[in-house]
Amino acid sequence: MHEIVTLQLGQRANYLATHFWNTQESYFSYDPTSEPSSVDHDIHFRAGRGRSGEDTYTPRTLIYDLKGGFGSLRKWGGLYEHGDVEEDLKKLWNGSVVKQQDPPVTRSQYQEALDEGPKERPKLSVQTVKFWSDFSRVFYHPRSILQINEYELGSSILPFEQWDGGEELFSILDKEHDLLDRDVRPWAEESDQMQGIQIFGSADDAWGGFASRYVESLKDEYAKTSIWFWGLENDAGQGPSTKQLLRTVNVAQSLQTISSLASMYIPLAVPPYLPPYVRMDVTSQWHVSGLLSMAVESMTLPSRQKSGGIRQGLFRNMEAALNVNGNQKVADFQCSIVDPSSQQPNTNTNWKSEAIKDCRTPAADGRDLVYEDEIEKADSRLDMSFSTGRPSQTALSIRQWEKAQHVFSKVESIRGLRPPEREMGEEDEAISRKRRRLASLPIVEQFSNESPYPLLDSFPEILAANMSSANTTAIRGSLSTSTQISKRMKELQNIVSRMVNVSDRETLSNGLGEIAGAYEEGWDSDSDGGSDC
Repeated sequence: MHEIVTLQLGQRANYLATHFWNTQESYFSYDPTSEPSSVDHDIHFRAGRGRSGEDTYTPRTLIYDLKGGFGSLRKWGGLYEHGDVEEDLKKLWNGSVVKQQDPPVTRSQYQEALDEGPKERPKLSVQTVKFWSDFSRVFYHPRSILQINEYELGSSILPFEQWDGGEELFSILDKEHDLLDRDVRPWAEESDQMQGIQIFGSADDAWGGFASRYVESLKDEYAKTSIWFWGLENDAGQGPSTKQLLRTVNVAQSLQTISSLASMYIPLAVPPYLPPYVRMDVTSQWHVSGLLSMAVESMTLPSRQKSGGIRQGLFRNMEAALNVNGNQKVADFQCSIVDPSSQQPNTNTNWKSEAIKDCRTPAADGRDLVYEDEIEKADSRLDMSFSTGRPSQTALSIRQWEKAQHVFSKVESIRGLRPPEREMGEEDEAISRKRRRLASLPIVEQFSNESPYPLLDSFPEILAANMSSANTTAIRGSLSTSTQISKRMKELQNIVSRMVNVSDRETLSNGLGEIAGAYEEGWDSDSDGGSDC
């Protein structure tokens, strides 16, 4: 069945994941006359039994957050009920029981309206969304709700900021509870054929350290399973300089440690430049996570498509396409929103680029020249880069930036657009891939789904009116490996050499250097100045 188990680590990750689960819930159709969804719900959802014996269908996810981070969401309630807490305590203690608890968080009007069934719901806003649970549209299994009581959300006395503190917290909790046995194993063992584990987590605070130890344990236990880590980063220009440096060093530690263990590591940050059609409040996690989630959800859509007419893109397939040299496990992430009226991305390239001649790729029939459109497809320009390192258009033209990098491989996911028809006599994909690799040309894999991205009432209004049609929009996303990643690793290496204590400096600096080297191997930026013919 190719199930995916999800881990959500921290407040920002839970904002993003809430949008993700809301979108998955929207794919369910309760109208027997409607066209069935192309999404296989069993990949992310699991069947169960509720408090009254009714069938339930809840996300296969683990939600970790600090004390005070869940808002009005409760571990028990909704589909599942727990016995009276005082009665349970009396079984363990014969004396009197005094119950102390914090005042409950008031549920949002949006949540109250959801409980009342299909009716018009109040409009959400930056002011009314105070927690990620305020706009959640799904029920979770009690085993999914995992509060960490050692730290409190937003505490100024004991902030959860130090990377080492996250490592230490995981060690304490794992020693006490064995987190894999308690939390992960139940989801994994009920899966028929687990495709992989996707992790949403902050990379620039203590959650990065927590995630590194978690991924290490997962790798030991599920060595052959794909593990994808989406590392959230704050804007490097926000806050005091000491906080900025701390976040940068935390990111360096997360990249160096987690990328060596995970199958793929994808940095996620708000781009320094946003296209005019994106109008959002960058200080609102609801807004920021909405933009990031629509891109992540669309990029991973091939991993949960039903087998049949639409081509599937399982995690292992996308990894194989991206990790060309065997040690390229960090990927850049880009995205464009599509104008529905033109059905074309807001870029200078179409869905399928115009063919160009390239003499490095001899055709199967022995001709000297072939029409090779893959080079243009690898150079396609998307509007937003979610991996830090790509310059603003105001600082450097996109064309200059593209010319300064070499793309090793790219995986594209296009939704809401009609894919081009396969041309007569078009070369077999496997042969074409081998030919391009031998010629040191970019490897390009494309997946498509004609279903557009749904803009729900829980999603913020961050897109211009002309960028959606019938509350949906089309999206084009891409993951790529390129020499640009090497440049960013060297920048981090330079900062680490000045900021990290001596005992950790060498290991961290060398690790970043090894990552950088993986994106330089076999490529010399000065070697393409002339013709190879």
